[in-house]
Amino acid sequence: MKTTKNAYLAKLTEQIQMKSVKIGRNLEGSTPPSVFIGRWSYPKVYAGPMMSPELGDTAIMDSPESWIGENKSQEDIINYRMNLVRGKHLIKIDDLENPFIEKLQDISLASKSIDSEATFGSRPTGSMLTEDSMPHGPSAVIKKFDIDAVKWDRQLEKTYYDTDLKASEAVVNLHEKNVPFTAVQKALSVGAIGSKNRRKLVPTRWSITACDSTLADQFLKEVKKFDILDTYRLFEFGSLNNYYIIILTPTEWQYEWYEAFIKLLKNEELIFSDYETTKGKKEYSIVGGCYYTAKMAVLDYLRNIKKQSGLIILREAYDGYVPLGVFNVRENIKKAMKTQYKEFETLNDALKYSGDILKIPISKYVKQGTLLNEMLHTKQTTLDMYFKSW
Repeated sequence: MKTTKNAYLAKLTEQIQMKSVKIGRNLEGSTPPSVFIGRWSYPKVYAGPMMSPELGDTAIMDSPESWIGENKSQEDIINYRMNLVRGKHLIKIDDLENPFIEKLQDISLASKSIDSEATFGSRPTGSMLTEDSMPHGPSAVIKKFDIDAVKWDRQLEKTYYDTDLKASEAVVNLHEKNVPFTAVQKALSVGAIGSKNRRKLVPTRWSITACDSTLADQFLKEVKKFDILDTYRLFEFGSLNNYYIIILTPTEWQYEWYEAFIKLLKNEELIFSDYETTKGKKEYSIVGGCYYTAKMAVLDYLRNIKKQSGLIILREAYDGYVPLGVFNVRENIKKAMKTQYKEFETLNDALKYSGDILKIPISKYVKQGTLLNEMLHTKQTTLDMYFKSW
């Protein structure tokens, strides 16, 4: 029986034991700043702050944009996240004038860490680990919550007060002003951006994909106006027990994402893939949020160099890999796109190079996918017809 990516990763995360911080019912510390909005029981959601028992600057605990560039190890990142305690309070998504939500908005718009105090209904326990959201430590219902005075980020503050600006336009504008993706996503999740009557709480997981797909859609509109690349460009990068091969093809925009999980549980080698043609994708991707974040990161590169291309991404996850959230894909691919690319005249040459680096044979990727298979077949058919005409 063929398994789905979600089912496989659920089984994987069940077997990973993480040691989270131990605290009592009262917590005095700081928020990086960080919030988490759950999605169960929507349109009511469990919303609340993420706090560390440490005082002072804890920003690194919720700054995925810094982790890859600063060579943070998987253990460093897990340690940061397991030291974050989630307070939660069940609330309607449109109850934005609630004083508790106003504090969460304060946190999300803050320019630096904020000292904070919380009292929980019971001692926070457990931890969370999923593929789509960053892990965190223990959680409990929050009964009382106070924060120090907050200084808002200037760009986020301007966007907060612009109640005529649509959320999609706000996301793009903030990206153009180099506001970190995580900060934009948090502002969207607490209903701090968008036109006045449409603001609401958005579950963290949904807000990540909403920002990624909003940016990708805008970038693609721009990229489709540009000339097409004239060769194959290959980028590569590896960290956190992952390796990525990104191939830009001299075609109109089309995109196929592959990810392989290699011997993480036993001796399995599983490949999951999804794709879109030049017409785009209507349904939500079967491989989840990583599909959109990878697409966004590469389209951002293409619009900056003012070129159009197709895109093939091959990702492998190796022994020791832990699902840390969609940021893992986004930040690795952004890093890859800043490296010096290799140029190839043919797709076969690019794939031959890739095959020497990756652990799973390229033939298995081709068999699993759709676009890559079609591209190779079409190219071969064209060559056959060319030679037969001589």
